[in-house]
Amino acid sequence: MLKDLIRTKICDYLHKPCAILRLVRFQIRTIPIWLVLALFLALTVSAQVTDNYKPGPDSKPQPSAPKGEILKFTFVSSKIFPGTTRDYWVYVPAQYDLEKPACVFVCQDGIRYEAPTVFDNLINKKEMPVTIGIFVAPGVVKATDTNAALDRFNRSFEYDGLGDNYARFLLEELLPEVETKKTSDGRAIKLSHDGKDRAIGGESSGAIAAFTTAWERPDAFTRVFSSIGTYVDLRGGMRYSSLIRKYEPKPIRIFMQDGSSDLNIYGGDWWMVNQTMERAFQFAGYEVQHAWGDGGHTGNQATAVFPDAMRWLWKDWPKPVTAGQSKNATLASILIPGEQWQLVGEGYKSTEGPAVNGKGEVFFNEMGSSKTYKIGLDNQVSEFIANSKQGSGQAFGPDGRLYVAAGGDQKVIAHATDGTAKVIARGFVGKDIVVAHNGNIYVTNPPPDNVNELSKVWLIKPNGEKTVVDTGIKYANGITLSPDQTLLYVADFRSHWVYSFVIQPDGTLGSKQRYYWLHVPDMSDWSEAGGLRADRDGRLYVATAMGVQVCDQAGRVQCIIPTPNGRLSNISFGGELFDTLFATCNDKVYKRKLKVTGANAWDKPNRPAAPRL
Repeated sequence: MLKDLIRTKICDYLHKPCAILRLVRFQIRTIPIWLVLALFLALTVSAQVTDNYKPGPDSKPQPSAPKGEILKFTFVSSKIFPGTTRDYWVYVPAQYDLEKPACVFVCQDGIRYEAPTVFDNLINKKEMPVTIGIFVAPGVVKATDTNAALDRFNRSFEYDGLGDNYARFLLEELLPEVETKKTSDGRAIKLSHDGKDRAIGGESSGAIAAFTTAWERPDAFTRVFSSIGTYVDLRGGMRYSSLIRKYEPKPIRIFMQDGSSDLNIYGGDWWMVNQTMERAFQFAGYEVQHAWGDGGHTGNQATAVFPDAMRWLWKDWPKPVTAGQSKNATLASILIPGEQWQLVGEGYKSTEGPAVNGKGEVFFNEMGSSKTYKIGLDNQVSEFIANSKQGSGQAFGPDGRLYVAAGGDQKVIAHATDGTAKVIARGFVGKDIVVAHNGNIYVTNPPPDNVNELSKVWLIKPNGEKTVVDTGIKYANGITLSPDQTLLYVADFRSHWVYSFVIQPDGTLGSKQRYYWLHVPDMSDWSEAGGLRADRDGRLYVATAMGVQVCDQAGRVQCIIPTPNGRLSNISFGGELFDTLFATCNDKVYKRKLKVTGANAWDKPNRPAAPRL
């Protein structure tokens, strides 16, 4: 009986598949009981040594440290995660001053790491600022009929997925709710809204939720504690190590913890992927520190290192966390150090169709008012066309005229500098447009949203003859030419592809290929690819929901440049030297000076250098 019990315990320790367990059990039956006992004791001792982390004095109450209070509440009014109920706890340190908004630490999965005690001690020693802790449980959607259904546990949905839902939940719902509460002695709770004053942390799925919140909103959270982070393939987390390398660096400081005995299951290998994440952070220039150990998927080591992690995350406070310098060669070849996006104009309803003339002046459409505006070289915005007929995409031709896809009239209209307009083609609703050096015009014509059809691409010759040269793209949107004007690129808004065509001598298209592979937001099935532009070195710039995705000539995204407001419909190079990227971003228009020069379709075609594969 004892021998069978010990065999069972040993097999439990081994965590092997069933077939291997049967083999192990057979082998155990053939060995003496004393050897079974010795093996059991060895495994027991090993289990006690591994992950045997003990919290230090900073994690235990100290007589000299004033004790903060912990308040418990329940939140049931979320619109972002409708129907959820969750508890949350608010730690208020004894040193909290009503007149000074406190720093913030948000933690997933409730109170962890002996955090209130750690905060008592570190705040008392002035090793971290006065910080209010918000410890929030994941949401639960309770079944209406307990006899017929189970509750829906939202933890994985809220924590493991990429995207801004959880960040919005915290910033738009939970933290404002916290600020309606009071301490037990009646003081209002005031939280700092400055990202340099906010940290967030968690373990496992709570860790990826913490990082995702900072990644999506680095203006609101800049300090991250990540314990045994679930950056694996549960809901797309494995993509982070690639995105971190490609995105322009964000101002985030992160402390990571994991152990070599962490999970290795169907979703991935936690131990390996956390190290992969660390290497990605180092490559991309982030401030990253780690505590690697031998533990499993537990909070033991995280609890032991939490005080040191807090000291490191809050070091130099109130100095803000700044973005580092990435080793991404494409980012380095495009971006000017210290140069950021600058606001050109705001207050619009929906901006589209930026196009540049030979002087470097940029023109864009405002869809809500059906007006076209000009951005002068002096950065001043003025009205150019009072009624663009719902102009969308537009482009200048080699004749100096502005060609507009006027969807309201189902026409393509050419506007001269003297204000005269001429209809070039009619009979379809164009989306975006490009005019080649030889005068050929290409226009994308996506179907209406309520019509189950596929897109068309039109060719309009200089003599006015129009022909459909492609069908079959789901939603043809942005369009542009390669610098040598031998290729035509068309973005599919409703997929993750940009198509490449070879332009035939007669202007028709051949060798159609889904060539450029784009990144897609987690909460969308589409890249939402809009405007396209090429630089003189042959890179393709794509306006997408994730920012400007910059592709090499082999069709691969090499870097991503987000816009300040997270919106983007179209882009164009402009400025006197055509080295400034202009971006239409919903209600705003931005510009950013770059190291590269844009390729203009109306200019003489140029042949870029051969791609490096």
